[in-house]
Amino acid sequence: MTKVRRKARAVALQTLYEVDTAHHDWNAVLVRHLEEHRLPPQGSDFVRHLVCGVLEHRGKLDAIISEIAPQWPCDQMAVIDRNILRMAIYEMLLDPEVPVKVAINEAVELAKTFGSESSRRFINGALGTLATRRNLLEVKP
Repeated sequence: MTKVRRKARAVALQTLYEVDTAHHDWNAVLVRHLEEHRLPPQGSDFVRHLVCGVLEHRGKLDAIISEIAPQWPCDQMAVIDRNILRMAIYEMLLDPEVPVKVAINEAVELAKTFGSESSRRFINGALGTLATRRNLLEVKP
């Protein structure tokens, strides 16, 4: 299940990246990516869950990013880093099934694979800040 979820997170990230940069219809992008990657049903369901959750709560997620990484305005942040943070924060705050440490670890792994040389440290630092701010972790959908 861990490998399926890791691959599903990568597909969700690629979908969110394309939606964020090319402004394509998110549903069409999601369907295309799911067809290309052929995940098992639980993986496809998880991709949908992440993409829909991030898009639904994008404003709230971006506000949290602004609080935990104030030196990097969301609109000036690398698109891949912004979407990794959105996904991880969504999992940390709004998905009770995902332990905080797992969300952080998976985000760091995505940053290693898809981000720049500094992405891993940036993502880890920002999410570590969020994890230590217990008041932010009590945000509900």
